[in-house]
Amino acid sequence: MHFVDAKGILTGGGGHYGMNIYRGCSHGCIYCDSRSKCYQFTHLFEDIEVKQNAPELLEKALKSKRKKCMIGTGAMSDPYMHCEEKLRLTRKCLEIIREYGFGAAIQTKSDRILRDIDLLDEINHSAKCVVQMTLTTYNDDLCQILEPNVCNTRRRIEVLEKMQERGIPTVVWLTPILPFINDTEENIIAILNECVRVGVKGIIDFGMGLTLREGDREYYYAALDKHFPGMKERYTKRFGNAYELPSPKAKELTKVFQRICKENGILSNPEECFGFMNELPEKYPQMSIFDS
Repeated sequence: MHFVDAKGILTGGGGHYGMNIYRGCSHGCIYCDSRSKCYQFTHLFEDIEVKQNAPELLEKALKSKRKKCMIGTGAMSDPYMHCEEKLRLTRKCLEIIREYGFGAAIQTKSDRILRDIDLLDEINHSAKCVVQMTLTTYNDDLCQILEPNVCNTRRRIEVLEKMQERGIPTVVWLTPILPFINDTEENIIAILNECVRVGVKGIIDFGMGLTLREGDREYYYAALDKHFPGMKERYTKRFGNAYELPSPKAKELTKVFQRICKENGILSNPEECFGFMNELPEKYPQMSIFDS
Protein backbone atom coordinates (compact mmCIF):
# COMPACT_ATOMS: atom_id res chain seq x y z
CA MET A 1 0.00 0.00 0.00
CA HIS A 2 1.28 3.45 -0.86
CA PHE A 3 -0.17 6.94 -0.58
CA VAL A 4 -0.52 9.67 -3.21
CA ASP A 5 -2.05 13.12 -3.47
CA ALA A 6 -4.44 12.97 -6.41
CA LYS A 7 -5.18 15.94 -8.65
CA GLY A 8 -8.86 15.12 -8.94
CA ILE A 9 -11.37 12.58 -7.66
CA LEU A 10 -14.53 12.79 -9.83
CA THR A 11 -14.83 11.54 -13.41
CA GLY A 12 -17.68 11.64 -15.89
CA GLY A 13 -20.59 14.04 -16.04
CA GLY A 14 -24.00 14.22 -17.63
CA GLY A 15 -25.90 14.05 -14.36
CA HIS A 16 -23.71 11.55 -12.47
CA TYR A 17 -20.06 11.13 -11.50
CA GLY A 18 -17.72 8.32 -10.57
CA MET A 19 -14.83 8.22 -8.13
CA ASN A 20 -12.12 5.73 -7.26
CA ILE A 21 -10.55 6.31 -3.87
CA TYR A 22 -8.17 3.38 -4.32
CA ARG A 23 -6.30 1.88 -7.31
CA GLY A 24 -5.56 -1.82 -7.27
CA CYS A 25 -7.28 -4.43 -5.15
CA SER A 26 -6.58 -7.06 -2.49
CA HIS A 27 -9.56 -9.34 -3.20
CA GLY A 28 -7.56 -11.53 -5.61
CA CYS A 29 -10.44 -12.33 -8.01
CA ILE A 30 -8.92 -14.48 -10.74
CA TYR A 31 -10.84 -12.79 -13.58
CA CYS A 32 -10.41 -9.11 -12.64
CA ASP A 33 -10.46 -6.85 -15.72
CA SER A 34 -8.85 -4.02 -13.75
CA ARG A 35 -5.54 -5.88 -13.99
CA SER A 36 -5.49 -5.24 -17.74
CA LYS A 37 -2.50 -3.34 -19.14
CA CYS A 38 -4.78 -0.77 -20.76
CA TYR A 39 -5.31 0.80 -17.34
CA GLN A 40 -1.59 1.58 -17.15
CA PHE A 41 -0.77 0.56 -13.62
CA THR A 42 2.76 1.61 -12.71
CA HIS A 43 2.77 -0.48 -9.52
CA LEU A 44 1.82 -4.01 -8.54
CA PHE A 45 -1.95 -4.48 -8.57
CA GLU A 46 -1.91 -5.68 -4.95
CA ASP A 47 0.15 -2.64 -3.89
CA ILE A 48 -2.91 -0.48 -3.31
CA GLU A 49 -2.60 3.14 -4.33
CA VAL A 50 -4.43 5.26 -1.76
CA LYS A 51 -5.66 8.69 -2.78
CA GLN A 52 -5.18 10.10 0.67
CA ASN A 53 -6.65 13.50 -0.19
CA ALA A 54 -9.84 12.02 -1.67
CA PRO A 55 -12.19 13.49 0.97
CA GLU A 56 -10.77 16.99 0.55
CA LEU A 57 -10.99 16.76 -3.24
CA LEU A 58 -14.54 15.46 -3.07
CA GLU A 59 -15.72 18.21 -0.72
CA LYS A 60 -14.19 20.87 -2.95
CA ALA A 61 -15.86 19.36 -6.02
CA LEU A 62 -19.31 18.99 -4.44
CA LYS A 63 -19.22 22.52 -3.06
CA SER A 64 -18.90 23.87 -6.58
CA LYS A 65 -21.79 21.87 -8.09
CA ARG A 66 -25.12 23.63 -8.24
CA LYS A 67 -27.17 20.55 -9.10
CA LYS A 68 -27.26 17.44 -6.95
CA CYS A 69 -26.53 14.11 -8.64
CA MET A 70 -25.46 10.52 -8.01
CA ILE A 71 -21.83 9.77 -7.08
CA GLY A 72 -20.74 6.25 -7.95
CA THR A 73 -17.77 4.30 -6.63
CA GLY A 74 -16.37 0.79 -7.01
CA ALA A 75 -16.23 0.42 -10.79
CA MET A 76 -12.44 -0.05 -10.91
CA SER A 77 -11.42 -0.80 -7.32
CA ASP A 78 -13.59 -2.07 -4.49
CA PRO A 79 -14.18 0.75 -1.95
CA TYR A 80 -14.37 -1.79 0.88
CA MET A 81 -11.03 -3.57 0.56
CA HIS A 82 -9.07 -4.65 3.63
CA CYS A 83 -7.28 -1.28 3.93
CA GLU A 84 -10.61 0.55 4.31
CA GLU A 85 -10.97 -0.95 7.80
CA LYS A 86 -8.26 1.36 9.12
CA LEU A 87 -8.17 4.18 6.55
CA ARG A 88 -11.96 4.79 6.45
CA LEU A 89 -11.63 6.98 3.35
CA THR A 90 -14.77 5.53 1.80
CA ARG A 91 -16.73 6.39 4.91
CA LYS A 92 -15.31 9.92 5.00
CA CYS A 93 -16.36 10.42 1.38
CA LEU A 94 -19.84 9.08 2.11
CA GLU A 95 -20.16 11.52 5.01
CA ILE A 96 -19.36 14.36 2.61
CA ILE A 97 -21.89 13.05 0.08
CA ARG A 98 -24.53 13.02 2.82
CA GLU A 99 -23.56 16.48 4.07
CA TYR A 100 -23.96 18.06 0.64
CA GLY A 101 -27.17 16.24 -0.26
CA PHE A 102 -25.87 14.06 -3.10
CA GLY A 103 -26.79 10.45 -3.85
CA ALA A 104 -24.47 7.42 -3.77
CA ALA A 105 -24.19 4.26 -5.86
CA ILE A 106 -21.68 1.80 -4.40
CA GLN A 107 -20.35 -1.38 -6.01
CA THR A 108 -18.62 -3.96 -3.81
CA LYS A 109 -18.12 -7.64 -3.04
CA SER A 110 -17.39 -7.04 0.64
CA ASP A 111 -19.53 -7.26 3.74
CA ARG A 112 -17.46 -4.41 5.20
CA ILE A 113 -20.12 -2.16 3.69
CA LEU A 114 -22.35 -3.14 6.63
CA ARG A 115 -20.14 -0.98 8.84
CA ASP A 116 -21.63 2.04 7.06
CA ILE A 117 -25.23 0.87 6.75
CA ASP A 118 -26.53 3.63 9.04
CA LEU A 119 -24.80 6.22 6.89
CA LEU A 120 -26.12 4.64 3.68
CA ASP A 121 -29.60 4.66 5.21
CA GLU A 122 -29.30 8.39 5.92
CA ILE A 123 -28.16 9.10 2.34
CA ASN A 124 -31.06 7.05 1.00
CA HIS A 125 -33.55 9.03 3.07
CA SER A 126 -32.18 12.45 2.15
CA ALA A 127 -31.26 11.73 -1.49
CA LYS A 128 -30.77 8.20 -2.84
CA CYS A 129 -28.43 5.28 -2.23
CA VAL A 130 -28.02 2.15 -4.34
CA VAL A 131 -25.85 -0.77 -3.20
CA GLN A 132 -24.48 -3.06 -5.90
CA MET A 133 -23.15 -6.53 -5.10
CA THR A 134 -21.35 -8.91 -7.45
CA LEU A 135 -22.52 -12.54 -7.37
CA THR A 136 -20.83 -15.04 -9.68
CA THR A 137 -21.30 -18.46 -8.13
CA TYR A 138 -23.70 -19.92 -5.60
CA ASN A 139 -21.20 -22.60 -4.58
CA ASP A 140 -19.09 -21.18 -1.76
CA ASP A 141 -16.21 -23.60 -2.35
CA LEU A 142 -15.96 -22.41 -5.95
CA CYS A 143 -16.36 -18.82 -4.77
CA GLN A 144 -13.29 -19.28 -2.57
CA ILE A 145 -11.28 -20.18 -5.69
CA LEU A 146 -12.65 -17.43 -7.95
CA GLU A 147 -12.70 -14.63 -5.33
CA PRO A 148 -10.33 -15.85 -2.61
CA ASN A 149 -9.83 -12.82 -0.36
CA VAL A 150 -13.38 -11.55 0.09
CA CYS A 151 -16.54 -12.81 1.79
CA ASN A 152 -18.43 -15.66 0.14
CA THR A 153 -21.66 -15.52 -1.82
CA ARG A 154 -23.82 -16.53 1.13
CA ARG A 155 -22.54 -13.58 3.13
CA ARG A 156 -23.05 -11.19 0.21
CA ILE A 157 -26.65 -12.30 -0.04
CA GLU A 158 -27.02 -11.51 3.68
CA VAL A 159 -25.71 -8.01 2.91
CA LEU A 160 -28.37 -7.58 0.22
CA GLU A 161 -30.99 -8.78 2.68
CA LYS A 162 -29.91 -6.28 5.34
CA MET A 163 -30.01 -3.45 2.79
CA GLN A 164 -33.51 -4.48 1.77
CA GLU A 165 -34.60 -4.37 5.43
CA ARG A 166 -33.52 -0.72 5.48
CA GLY A 167 -35.28 0.07 2.21
CA ILE A 168 -31.97 0.65 0.42
CA PRO A 169 -32.34 -0.47 -3.21
CA THR A 170 -29.89 -3.09 -4.48
CA VAL A 171 -28.54 -4.17 -7.85
CA VAL A 172 -26.66 -7.42 -8.51
CA TRP A 173 -23.85 -7.84 -11.04
CA LEU A 174 -24.25 -11.38 -12.40
CA THR A 175 -20.89 -11.25 -14.11
CA PRO A 176 -18.55 -12.67 -15.19
CA ILE A 177 -19.90 -16.07 -16.05
CA LEU A 178 -16.84 -18.21 -16.76
CA PRO A 179 -17.13 -20.75 -19.59
CA PHE A 180 -16.98 -24.37 -18.35
CA ILE A 181 -16.71 -23.24 -14.70
CA ASN A 182 -19.78 -21.42 -13.34
CA ASP A 183 -21.91 -21.37 -16.50
CA THR A 184 -24.47 -23.90 -15.36
CA GLU A 185 -28.22 -23.47 -15.25
CA GLU A 186 -28.17 -24.75 -11.67
CA ASN A 187 -25.79 -21.97 -10.63
CA ILE A 188 -27.66 -19.20 -12.43
CA ILE A 189 -31.07 -20.25 -11.10
CA ALA A 190 -29.76 -20.54 -7.53
CA ILE A 191 -28.38 -16.99 -7.63
CA LEU A 192 -31.49 -15.60 -9.29
CA ASN A 193 -33.79 -17.26 -6.76
CA GLU A 194 -31.87 -15.55 -3.96
CA CYS A 195 -32.09 -12.21 -5.80
CA VAL A 196 -35.86 -12.66 -5.98
CA ARG A 197 -36.06 -13.60 -2.31
CA VAL A 198 -34.16 -10.55 -1.08
CA GLY A 199 -35.97 -8.18 -3.45
CA VAL A 200 -33.20 -6.76 -5.63
CA LYS A 201 -34.20 -3.92 -7.94
CA GLY A 202 -32.11 -5.00 -10.93
CA ILE A 203 -29.57 -7.54 -12.17
CA ILE A 204 -26.81 -6.65 -14.62
CA ASP A 205 -25.66 -9.30 -17.10
CA PHE A 206 -23.49 -8.67 -20.14
CA GLY A 207 -24.26 -11.83 -22.10
CA MET A 208 -23.19 -14.73 -19.88
CA GLY A 209 -19.49 -14.75 -20.54
CA LEU A 210 -16.10 -13.31 -19.76
CA THR A 211 -13.80 -10.68 -21.26
CA LEU A 212 -10.01 -10.95 -21.24
CA ARG A 213 -7.41 -8.32 -22.10
CA GLU A 214 -3.64 -8.37 -22.02
CA GLY A 215 -2.53 -8.52 -18.40
CA ASP A 216 -5.84 -9.88 -17.18
CA ARG A 217 -5.62 -12.90 -19.53
CA GLU A 218 -2.23 -14.04 -18.25
CA TYR A 219 -3.31 -13.80 -14.61
CA TYR A 220 -6.54 -15.69 -15.32
CA TYR A 221 -4.81 -18.46 -17.24
CA ALA A 222 -2.24 -18.92 -14.45
CA ALA A 223 -5.16 -19.35 -12.04
CA LEU A 224 -6.76 -21.91 -14.36
CA ASP A 225 -3.51 -23.90 -14.44
CA LYS A 226 -3.44 -23.87 -10.64
CA HIS A 227 -7.06 -24.69 -9.89
CA PHE A 228 -8.47 -26.28 -13.07
CA PRO A 229 -5.74 -28.36 -14.78
CA GLY A 230 -6.25 -28.58 -18.54
CA MET A 231 -8.80 -25.75 -18.60
CA LYS A 232 -6.43 -23.17 -20.12
CA GLU A 233 -5.88 -25.44 -23.13
CA ARG A 234 -9.65 -25.80 -23.49
CA TYR A 235 -9.97 -22.01 -23.50
CA THR A 236 -7.19 -21.33 -25.99
CA LYS A 237 -8.50 -24.01 -28.33
CA ARG A 238 -12.00 -22.55 -28.35
CA PHE A 239 -11.37 -18.80 -27.94
CA GLY A 240 -7.77 -18.12 -28.97
CA ASN A 241 -6.87 -14.59 -27.83
CA ALA A 242 -10.39 -13.22 -28.22
CA TYR A 243 -11.54 -10.34 -26.03
CA GLU A 244 -15.06 -11.73 -25.62
CA LEU A 245 -15.43 -15.30 -24.38
CA PRO A 246 -19.14 -16.16 -24.34
CA SER A 247 -20.29 -19.29 -22.57
CA PRO A 248 -21.33 -22.04 -25.02
CA LYS A 249 -24.56 -22.06 -22.99
CA ALA A 250 -25.05 -18.27 -23.19
CA LYS A 251 -28.29 -18.38 -25.19
CA GLU A 252 -29.99 -20.86 -22.87
CA LEU A 253 -28.74 -19.15 -19.71
CA THR A 254 -29.87 -15.74 -20.96
CA LYS A 255 -33.37 -17.09 -21.58
CA VAL A 256 -33.54 -18.39 -18.01
CA PHE A 257 -32.21 -15.08 -16.68
CA GLN A 258 -34.69 -12.95 -18.61
CA ARG A 259 -37.63 -15.19 -17.76
CA ILE A 260 -37.02 -15.12 -14.00
CA CYS A 261 -36.42 -11.37 -13.99
CA LYS A 262 -39.58 -10.70 -16.02
CA GLU A 263 -41.71 -12.94 -13.81
CA ASN A 264 -40.54 -11.09 -10.71
CA GLY A 265 -40.45 -7.49 -11.95
CA ILE A 266 -36.65 -7.20 -11.75
CA LEU A 267 -34.82 -4.86 -14.11
CA SER A 268 -32.66 -7.00 -16.41
CA ASN A 269 -31.56 -4.64 -19.17
CA PRO A 270 -28.16 -3.05 -18.36
CA GLU A 271 -29.30 0.33 -19.70
CA GLU A 272 -32.37 0.25 -17.44
CA CYS A 273 -30.23 -0.73 -14.44
CA PHE A 274 -27.72 2.05 -15.08
CA GLY A 275 -30.55 4.48 -15.70
CA PHE A 276 -32.02 3.66 -12.30
CA MET A 277 -28.65 3.90 -10.53
CA ASN A 278 -27.67 7.19 -12.18
CA GLU A 279 -30.98 8.98 -11.67
CA LEU A 280 -31.36 11.24 -8.67
CA PRO A 281 -34.89 12.60 -8.25
CA GLU A 282 -34.97 16.39 -7.97
CA LYS A 283 -37.30 16.18 -5.02
CA TYR A 284 -36.98 13.22 -2.75
CA PRO A 285 -40.37 12.28 -1.23
CA GLN A 286 -40.42 13.14 2.46
CA MET A 287 -42.90 11.84 4.99
CA SER A 288 -45.58 14.36 5.91
CA ILE A 289 -46.65 14.83 9.51
CA PHE A 290 -50.13 13.97 8.28
CA ASP A 291 -49.02 10.57 6.87
CA SER A 292 -49.93 7.60 8.99
